Amino acid sequence: MADVETPIRKLQVANARPEDSGRGLAHVPRAMLAALGLGEGDVIEIVGKSSTPARAVAPYAEDEGLDIIRIDGLQRANAGVGSGDFVEIRAVESKAATRVIFAPAQQNLRLQGSSNALKRTFFGRPLTQGDVVATAGQQRVDNMPPGVQNMLRAPAYALQEIRLAVIATVPKGVVHVDETTEIELRPEYEEPKEARRADVTYDDIGGMGPTIDQLREMVELPLRYPELFQRLGVDPPKGVLLHGPPGTGKTRLARAVANESAAEFFLINGPEIMGSAYGESESKLRQVFEEAAKAAPSIVFIDEIDSIAPKRGQVSGEAEKRLVAQLLTLMDGLEARANVVVIAATNRPEAIDEALRRPGRFDREIVVGVPDERGRREILGIHTRGMPLGDKVDLDELSRTTYGFVGADLAALAREAAIEAVRKLMPRLNLSEGTIPPEVLDTLAVTREDFVDALKRVQPSAMREVMVEAPRVRWDDVGGLDDAQMRLKEGVELPLKDPDAFRRLGIRPAKGFLLYGPPGTGKTLLAKAVAREAQANFIATKSSDLLSKWYGESEQQIAKLFARARQVAPCVIFIDELDSLVPTRGSGMGEPQVTERVVNTILAEMDGLEELQSVVVIGATNRPNLIDPALLRPGRFDELIYVGVPSRDGRARILAIQTAKMPIAEDVDLDVLAGRTDRFTGADLEDLVRRAGLVALRESLEVREVTMAHFETALGDSRASVTPELEREYETMKARLKQDATSLQPIGFAFPPRAKEG
Repeated sequence: MADVETPIRKLQVANARPEDSGRGLAHVPRAMLAALGLGEGDVIEIVGKSSTPARAVAPYAEDEGLDIIRIDGLQRANAGVGSGDFVEIRAVESKAATRVIFAPAQQNLRLQGSSNALKRTFFGRPLTQGDVVATAGQQRVDNMPPGVQNMLRAPAYALQEIRLAVIATVPKGVVHVDETTEIELRPEYEEPKEARRADVTYDDIGGMGPTIDQLREMVELPLRYPELFQRLGVDPPKGVLLHGPPGTGKTRLARAVANESAAEFFLINGPEIMGSAYGESESKLRQVFEEAAKAAPSIVFIDEIDSIAPKRGQVSGEAEKRLVAQLLTLMDGLEARANVVVIAATNRPEAIDEALRRPGRFDREIVVGVPDERGRREILGIHTRGMPLGDKVDLDELSRTTYGFVGADLAALAREAAIEAVRKLMPRLNLSEGTIPPEVLDTLAVTREDFVDALKRVQPSAMREVMVEAPRVRWDDVGGLDDAQMRLKEGVELPLKDPDAFRRLGIRPAKGFLLYGPPGTGKTLLAKAVAREAQANFIATKSSDLLSKWYGESEQQIAKLFARARQVAPCVIFIDELDSLVPTRGSGMGEPQVTERVVNTILAEMDGLEELQSVVVIGATNRPNLIDPALLRPGRFDELIYVGVPSRDGRARILAIQTAKMPIAEDVDLDVLAGRTDRFTGADLEDLVRRAGLVALRESLEVREVTMAHFETALGDSRASVTPELEREYETMKARLKQDATSLQPIGFAFPPRAKEG
């Protein structure tokens, strides 16, 4: 071990990965380790405004050759630095502690428990008085040296991460916990001598990398380095508006920025500011801003700002109008506001007074959207890092299957999975004893099955206002539709899974697909399967859900549907029976004014000024000749896919899928059945299999298998729903649609009448 006289070195601070949070590690350049004479697992001291110890480990692969040190949010708070600051590091000798006193680092938290549990959790961890540390759970430590792995494999005893303050150590200085250390846990929070919050840091926020970067340059820079803006001769940013669906982490993000920038945090909850007396609301608002100015640098966070700053032209009360005017004056009045930044959050930005949404008040509007797969993986890692996970828990698999989930939903998912684990443990607990034996806690783990059960109870909150489902239909469940299947794979699955390939070639993916054909051929099944295989959200809607008798409401419903789909992209919108929603304008079908306005709205949504990013529209109809031809051109419904009756091989495949769970006798020949079911659709074949099962049950309720005789009887009761005449009509329609999609009909006329087939 090197001594304390080793030369001091400076490195720039960067954020550690979420999975390393709470483990007391510092990723240091190899050259720096060599210069300090250290090996991986040795203790270093990180010196900023204050100092904190850590165990040095090798840098991440992407950081090789960079002069940066990656530490987590707790370590940054302990060292009094933020991301981007420079710190000094030096080798330090860590002594074995004879005594360490911990207390909760969070208010309103009372703890009791075994000191042995804490000893095992913090075994080998370097500590110093004043540090805030976390009871991180079991983590995968495959990439660490063997010595570091052993120190990090201590089992967790809690189902959540708890933050503790190191109140005192004996001896003083940098110490580590070993077998002889006596641990004392004080039950209640104690006010630290140097107040620096570490309750929420950037490590506690996942899936928001670009958003955090934007917010840091708008908030951290003006608060920490105001001289930069003075030198440039420009006013620093005064406000940031965060907007996005509920539960995406807007409030948490604002609190993390306040903590990381060492600014005072003043919270205004919209409804709480409203007072009953004349002028009381404005007085409360002024008081908060005055206190923030005295405590600068500070952040004023206004949650649910739409409730206190609605559009003045749309509210009748004078109190609301005066409050909006007061807020405008405070944010951009005659009085200069130095080192105070206002952050506001809302999920209804369109309801805020327009005067607030301009530079000088809210200089930038940042969308906090629904996380993508990578973001969900980060969030799950954060919410499970204090959780003893079973061997089969695969967070990557969970992140793939939880599309549409926001941060709050994933937190609820982790909590529900933990409750499932506790529920299994309940029969082994004797509640009269009051404490849980350590050997029982040792066996406690959250398994993959717990997460699967929890998924059944937690619904994605970003999708609750619309009919949504995560389809369970796979391509393996679709038979006899190979051509349609291939075109949907190319048109939907490929651009949603690999958009970079389309950008590389400079082409845009298709926006819409129209599935048409006789009833029962599997159009809805195809749409579900492509949404499932593309790992996209699936919004299913019917024309009756979107049409309303009230003026303007139908268009509003459609606009809301597309807006929600953009929020939860990648997303597939499936509209069944499209012909009743968008009939040809001027054809006299439906209520003329209503349907024409609906057609215009859908045309604008699909190919208007606002781009459909990672949103695909799939329509299904039996009567494509009734749909307005303006929808059938490239740029709207790019692909017109005919879903016809299956071929003989296709029918055999469908019968195999339908009888997969049916005990059929050896004499049942599916190929023979496929040959005798000419022009049967998928729905007809499903009905045939169902009828054969019913025939078998009619003979005996104790029947164990379905025989060919049962299928023969069922064939006698079944018929093909598609006649030869209907099939020929669809083939003619298929040829005509290709021509009509490129040449629009004159306004006021429907498609020309069809000639009768010979």
